[in-house]
Amino acid sequence: MVRLKHRYLLVNILYPDHKTTNARIATEAADHDAPFSLQFHQPSSQQLNIKILLRIIRDGVAELFGDYGSGKVAGTLQIKYFSPATSTAIIRVSRDHYRLVWAALSFCTFLPKPVNQPCVFQVVRVSGTIRKAEEEAIRRAKISIKRAQRAVKGSATSAIETGAIAGAVEDDEDVSMINGIEDHDEAEDE
Repeated sequence: MVRLKHRYLLVNILYPDHKTTNARIATEAADHDAPFSLQFHQPSSQQLNIKILLRIIRDGVAELFGDYGSGKVAGTLQIKYFSPATSTAIIRVSRDHYRLVWAALSFCTFLPKPVNQPCVFQVVRVSGTIRKAEEEAIRRAKISIKRAQRAVKGSATSAIETGAIAGAVEDDEDVSMINGIEDHDEAEDE
């Protein structure tokens, strides 16, 4: 009997709207209202759903890799979790072809017709089990909440402290999150 092995991609959808981001940077310098990294983590539109995400991925794979990529990914591609509130998704695909999906997500810069919004798909973790992907999503959400709390606390105590937001990045947990994509779990394969 053959066991099918999958990879789970934890994906954040970021919304770098240049008009509002530049205005927020100017106000952040004066108000310290939110850390710069949290400004891109906005809730997704309620119009964005699993069907649209699947269409984005399939179209992206077809555009980059043609019929070959579409055929390899079609049988195993599935979105296991999507939260519009956190703009987070967990995508399942076969172990042999997860890089095709990752590449398609990397080249996607705009959400289609019902949403019509620029975006960036950030693959945060590649895991062999959905449990590890869920744990990473929870860990990152907790770090974001801590950053926001520190930013609010820092601006409430005194506006003179210019290191309030910069000091929020000095924790070990925050630094490991900023460093980028962590190693995927090879031990989970066996």
